Amino acid sequence: MEAYLDNSATTKCNPKATELMVELLTKDYGNPSSLHRKGVAAENYVNDAKKKIAKTLKVQEKEIYFTSGGTESNNLAIIGYAQANCRAGKHVITSSIEHASVANPFGWLADHGYEVTYLPVNEFGEISVEDLRNAIRPDTILVSLMQVNNEIGAIEPIGEAGKVIKAVNPNTAFHVDAIQSYGKLLISPKKMNVDLLSVSGHKIHGPKGSGFLYIKDKTKIKPILFGGGQQKGMRSGTENVPAIAGLGVAAEEIYTDFEKKQEHLYELRGHFIEEVLKIDGVSVNGRQDKNAAPHIVSVSVEGVRAEVMLHTLEDRQIYVSAGSACSSNKPSVSRTLKAIGLKENLLDATVRFSFSVETTMEEVDYALSVMKEVIPKLQKYTRY
Repeated sequence: MEAYLDNSATTKCNPKATELMVELLTKDYGNPSSLHRKGVAAENYVNDAKKKIAKTLKVQEKEIYFTSGGTESNNLAIIGYAQANCRAGKHVITSSIEHASVANPFGWLADHGYEVTYLPVNEFGEISVEDLRNAIRPDTILVSLMQVNNEIGAIEPIGEAGKVIKAVNPNTAFHVDAIQSYGKLLISPKKMNVDLLSVSGHKIHGPKGSGFLYIKDKTKIKPILFGGGQQKGMRSGTENVPAIAGLGVAAEEIYTDFEKKQEHLYELRGHFIEEVLKIDGVSVNGRQDKNAAPHIVSVSVEGVRAEVMLHTLEDRQIYVSAGSACSSNKPSVSRTLKAIGLKENLLDATVRFSFSVETTMEEVDYALSVMKEVIPKLQKYTRY
């Protein structure tokens, strides 16, 4: 049996999205900037995807801009906004547990004369809204927070944060990295006072290389890619129509019967946590109830290195990540695990399990049965 439990790294592409993409690669393959019939047909597919995505967020279609994925969306939001508004101030705020596609742009800003405030988190990986309130200044131009942490599934208080930001300094823009939350939580940028929101397609059963950035109307932002002026000059480059259309289908599908899908994920997560904690030396990081994301479980196994655990499970066709998949092949310690105060001996003994709407209880039970078998053996023979 196979159990793919690395859905926060990437998901299997939706069959409807795949079918449409093949059609656009082989039949309706026109350039949306072309004036002839095939170009118009391609443009219609792009507009249809915008319509579908805007509906999931209850925003205007003109506020959706397509990108190559979450990394580009985050870079455009952070660097594009900071550069467009630097005359208003050069102070920016983020958290200590952001994904590298947010943390590194903030590092770039720091290297270019901006002052960065990093908010700490509690043992569950959550920021304090009061810390945020106290950090905002008259020269604060941008706050960027992830809605769901990609390693431990912590849900940040985005709604409260948005209220505080606009109450303290209405001119401060609020960017949300929704790459791990879109499709798993209901999101309303208008209600949450969010000005910029990043999403990646391959986390929601869309194609890799697809994503979008929601930019609230009249938000001042500079492009970071220059060329033919596509997408109102905000993101030049010929639109990847097959990927965009596939993303539109995936977005519409993931939010169809949403409550049922979310409950399925919480059932899988709750069962997994309950059973995995029965294994000696195993602990779960972050909140274990429904106050965490429905699809992520961070598990530390005392006495067993994450890489050993990962490959032992892989031998049984169980696929997981060592922390964030984006850094699984790098010998670095997780910023998130350090920030929540995880014990030193567990920093390199933590693996991430992540589910999707396609994950079955049988897959979860298979993974649990293997873990109950192999962990005692690994703990006996594997020592630091």
